[in-house]
Amino acid sequence: MSDLMPGSAALPRPPAPAFVFDLDGTLVDSVYQHVVSWQEALAEAGIPLATWRIHRKIGMSGGLFVKGVQRETGIALDAEQVERLQDAHGRHYAARVAEVQPLPGAPELLRHLTAVGIKWTIATSGRRTGAEPMLAKLGAPADLPMVTRDEVARAKPDPDLFLAGAAKLGVDPSNVVVVGDSIWDLLAARRAGSLGVGLLSGGYGQDELERAHAFRVYEEPGDLLTHIDELGVRGA
Repeated sequence: MSDLMPGSAALPRPPAPAFVFDLDGTLVDSVYQHVVSWQEALAEAGIPLATWRIHRKIGMSGGLFVKGVQRETGIALDAEQVERLQDAHGRHYAARVAEVQPLPGAPELLRHLTAVGIKWTIATSGRRTGAEPMLAKLGAPADLPMVTRDEVARAKPDPDLFLAGAAKLGVDPSNVVVVGDSIWDLLAARRAGSLGVGLLSGGYGQDELERAHAFRVYEEPGDLLTHIDELGVRGA
């Protein structure tokens, strides 16, 4: 039986939301590989910084990460030293890429979205060289319109990555669900005009993610998949 009142016209159904995912700590379990890689890069440069302070900056662009390090340590670095530091992080992380695996439920979540006709992509503040090997591990198509740090002027917490992801999907940012694991993801999502959803799999607490305006917080991708209806995604 129809739920419409007699004489009423059916309203046009709004489009289903598209999804733009962060990568590290959101779809793949790589946060601590990044933490250790930054720790080793900083040690090479003779910069002492506690591991927990490094973790709090994961999700930022490399440039903002280094600015935060300089602020906290009081050590000034010139442009050449900054570039060497970022290159050293990339080198150490590349040696650990083989260790990185998808977070529980991530491939299944992406397959489900594809099966029910939901557009999705990945937007990461990592470089393409580090991000591309993750696509095969996630079962994502090689031609996925992924956005990486190489393609935008500014990374998180600026909105550029998520705006570019929405553009590649051909959708308005206001109809995008951004899924991330850090407060930097959620700040960038809000600035993009998108709905932010948080995951605990990157190490941030639920209260922190909610204070950064996460609409919902789930444990990891598999938990999000279990509750996917809460985000307006219907079955096939």
